Amino acid sequence: MFSSFRIRSISLAAALLATAGAAQADYLWLSRDGAAAAARVGELDKTPQPAASVTAPRAFLADGKDLPLTVEADRVRIPGAAAGTDLRAVASRVTGENTLTQYQARWGRTETKAVNDLELVPTEPNGNTFKLVWKGNTVAASQVNVDTAEGWRRVLKPAKDGTVTLTTPFPGLYVLEVTARVNGAVTVDGKKYEEVRHTATLSFDVPR
Repeated sequence: MFSSFRIRSISLAAALLATAGAAQADYLWLSRDGAAAAARVGELDKTPQPAASVTAPRAFLADGKDLPLTVEADRVRIPGAAAGTDLRAVASRVTGENTLTQYQARWGRTETKAVNDLELVPTEPNGNTFKLVWKGNTVAASQVNVDTAEGWRRVLKPAKDGTVTLTTPFPGLYVLEVTARVNGAVTVDGKKYEEVRHTATLSFDVPR
């Protein structure tokens, strides 16, 4: 069994971001099995979306070194991720006529520095308190909704410094997710998108 923590809505101090709508959205999340890792699209407790539904998948370490990957039916397999290291993966998907979603995933909580544009970062190695970072700047979450596979749900409010703290009462896989909207349009490969969303996850295992 596992537990999943999903941060569904936030308010950001940075002017570039606005809170996303309340509707639940798919996200990209990472899991590991020793030196192998996998990225999946969807929600942790549901059947994954086809891996081919996202474009430009990339996996890399904190130093920016790319890792080889293979796109399979329901996952992007990452065979060369050494155990004990934090890992990132990114991809994008057109989720509406004029909407582009940028997926950003992280596995592990040993590093206290953000690498992705939008990332949840532990305030201390392997800690349970996290800050939200947008392009190097710390921003505050306004509300954290907590779901678990066992049906345990909570709504967490941030501390005065904007950080969020969770407890990990169950062993297994945890996924923290946050979605934000960028103010302004963007053009990618000649196509203009009026709305750009960033969906970021942080996943880790709690041992039995």
